[in-house]
Amino acid sequence: MQNRDESATAGLLAGVSAFLFWGLAPLYFKLLDEITAPEILAHRSIWSLLLALGILLLIGKFSDFTATLRDAGKMRTLALSTLLIGSNWLVFIWSITNAHLLDASLGYYINPLINVLLGVLVLGERLRRLQWIAVALAAVGIGHELWQFGRVPVVSLFLACSFGLYGLVRKRAPVESLTGLAIETLYMLPLALGFLLWSASPSSNLLNNSWQLNGLLLLTGPITLTPLLLFNIAARRLNLSTVGFLQYLAPTLMLLIATFLFGEPFGEGKLVTFGFVWVALAIYTVDALAQRRKMRLQRKAVV
Repeated sequence: MQNRDESATAGLLAGVSAFLFWGLAPLYFKLLDEITAPEILAHRSIWSLLLALGILLLIGKFSDFTATLRDAGKMRTLALSTLLIGSNWLVFIWSITNAHLLDASLGYYINPLINVLLGVLVLGERLRRLQWIAVALAAVGIGHELWQFGRVPVVSLFLACSFGLYGLVRKRAPVESLTGLAIETLYMLPLALGFLLWSASPSSNLLNNSWQLNGLLLLTGPITLTPLLLFNIAARRLNLSTVGFLQYLAPTLMLLIATFLFGEPFGEGKLVTFGFVWVALAIYTVDALAQRRKMRLQRKAVV
């Protein structure tokens, strides 16, 4: 019992730390405000790849990486996941450096509901009544954004959909997350190197930069990998409902940072949009907990 409690505590600490990392990441990327999003993405992919390969060597899992390289089916699937996560990273970085962090926050609030919709559209799952209500309320919130501001929240929807599709695609490639990330950043490597070599930006050449700027660029590797590794620890040691609660930490921190530190306007119109999404998420969470409890009782009845 003690070992189980210690494992759950470690998982909770890892989960909270992972989502705090993701939620506070905009503070780091804001330090690179003068560098374009594609250039930051190029550095992020290069240093993440090098760090991932180093960790795989250190923990004795490099053979998983080489085995995946020889598996044509997994490599095709990971090519698609690379496109999804690469574009997600690019838009997320752009949203921070172009004063659209509130839109990014809304996107990651919507993401669980997009996952539910993908289950229906792609996997043929059937929604329960409360899930339909949750999705409908989120749709009303997005419709309000369109009516109030005369625009579809493209950044929010793109981040939510691309990350939802990424998770769906990665499920079809049974590869550990660190190995998968190494492959994905390997796919990005030619484009990243080509961009930095041919870019007219003076900061693309590390020899032209201050050591402070180069240090920030090198940190894109740890900033990417650390929360991923912590999340994996949490996912193995915590139940799904706990992880589901914790995931709201990241967009909440983004919302607070955007509003109170970056000065993005959060008026009545935005509040109504977020309000519909928050109520939708509350209903979604209640339904998920009720379903989990029902399944637990059914298992006990069988035993």
